[in-house]
Amino acid sequence: MIRIGFGYDAHRLVAGRDLILGGVNIPYDLGLQGHSDADVLIHAACDALLGAAGLGDLGKHFPDTDPELEGFSSLLILKKVASMVRHEGFEVQNLDSTVVAEAPKLAPYIEEMTVAIADALEINPGQVSIKATTTEGMGFTGRGEGMAAYAVAVLRVGQDAE
Repeated sequence: MIRIGFGYDAHRLVAGRDLILGGVNIPYDLGLQGHSDADVLIHAACDALLGAAGLGDLGKHFPDTDPELEGFSSLLILKKVASMVRHEGFEVQNLDSTVVAEAPKLAPYIEEMTVAIADALEINPGQVSIKATTTEGMGFTGRGEGMAAYAVAVLRVGQDAE
């Protein structure tokens, strides 16, 4: 059996925070505002994985009201989500994602993000796809007010569960 999940996340860009995307610290003068490290790419991926497994959303399991999660690494959250998905008897087949941001240019960091996410999910980097796009100056991402990310995850019932 195959299950598909979709995830989306968006965060405001602010001064005084590191920009973390896909678990990678990207040099930029702004960072994403949020309770954890605000990694929109990983948050969208987590929602896609949780949705495909029928486990709800990120906020259900990792609420932004939990003081222990303040400044928390989203890569660690992704590892926990991967464990939850495996516990339900699923294997991650692939994760496809798109980051929407006017700046900075993300192409130089995509390979490092891909490896970080694949490692957290305990899958091959070839099973992770990360793309980046702009909105040609339109909307909140185009005005540089924030970033967004979309993700689709495909899960398969694990061989032990078949």
